[in-house]
Amino acid sequence: MHVRDCHNVEDFRALAKRRLPGPVFDYIDGGADDEVTLRRSAAAYDDCDLVPGVLAGVADIDMSVEVLGKRIAMPVMLSPTAMQRLFHWEGERAVGRAVEKFGTYFGISTIGTVSIEEIGRTVSTPKLFQLYVHRDAGLNRALVQRCKEAGFDAIALTVDTIVGGNRERDLRSGFTTPPRWTPRSLLSFAAHPGWTLNYLRREPFALANIKDYVTHGSSVAMGVADYINRMFDPAMDWKTAEAIRADWGGPFALKGIMSVADAKRAIDIGATAIYVSNHGGRQLDGSRAPFDQLAEIVDAVGGRIEVICDGGIRRGSHVLKALSVGATACSGGRLYLYALAAGGQAGVECALAKLRAEIDRGMRLMGVTRLDQLNRSNLRWR
Repeated sequence: MHVRDCHNVEDFRALAKRRLPGPVFDYIDGGADDEVTLRRSAAAYDDCDLVPGVLAGVADIDMSVEVLGKRIAMPVMLSPTAMQRLFHWEGERAVGRAVEKFGTYFGISTIGTVSIEEIGRTVSTPKLFQLYVHRDAGLNRALVQRCKEAGFDAIALTVDTIVGGNRERDLRSGFTTPPRWTPRSLLSFAAHPGWTLNYLRREPFALANIKDYVTHGSSVAMGVADYINRMFDPAMDWKTAEAIRADWGGPFALKGIMSVADAKRAIDIGATAIYVSNHGGRQLDGSRAPFDQLAEIVDAVGGRIEVICDGGIRRGSHVLKALSVGATACSGGRLYLYALAAGGQAGVECALAKLRAEIDRGMRLMGVTRLDQLNRSNLRWR
């Protein structure tokens, strides 16, 4: 199987599973506890149907949208995700080169594997930094300052990870960052020599943005949940978020909002946008899917803040449904991480091209030429 044989996210997932050691694939693929919320995040879209229009004259399509101060060429942003060089040796570099060809937001993580400065130099399209608040206040301030100096366009503060989710796949596999070489994991690494040789022969793995402050995760192996519990600040609150927004001074989002009360509070502290997100089903299992919660939040905020639907996006039709409900844009991580693991930059480009084509085709079949023509009259719930 090759990237050219992949026609959708599930195809890329299947190829990624073949190319990655088991512990690394399960880190991308897994969720918390029984993975009920993980499954529901994608399945939620199946309970809503699109009602197409015809004879609308759809020769010219504009799928651009303005979000976080930038007009992007398609209504899907690439969510910031951690440790991308574990999935392909080029990691964020491959994703950054791919995303430039599609003119949308590229998000990188505090616990990413390519530095803020390098992404700032090499990626010309809009850039977002996902801030995880650490116990080290000096580290938090330094990250914001580095984003300013590197020309990032927006910061998203992740607010749903004050403790690590119970990701049982990682516990069973013994997944750590960097990978710990154990008798059990060696079998999986040996069965994937391409990945293993790239990992061993390329530049040493490190969490590029924090390695000068924190050894764990770069030179000292640690499980992801253990890292969160040890390093992230559990005292983070609304005052913390407001102070970071003021320090940053630019477009600012809260990532991980799932309640109306919190959405309204985000408006009060001056946030530009909220990500309606359950962290990919990796934190609180049994919580709502973003799409299930979207209408309630959109209605409550009444256009006073941008709303990004983050989670479960697998098809262009999912994007059209979320925008019809009232989302400003959509965002996803697995939709490009599987492709990165499957084929590096070429994989990400292929996945984004497929998704863009689905959105274009879906708009034409819906009888709309601009995204602002979508609304809830286009939808029916089962």
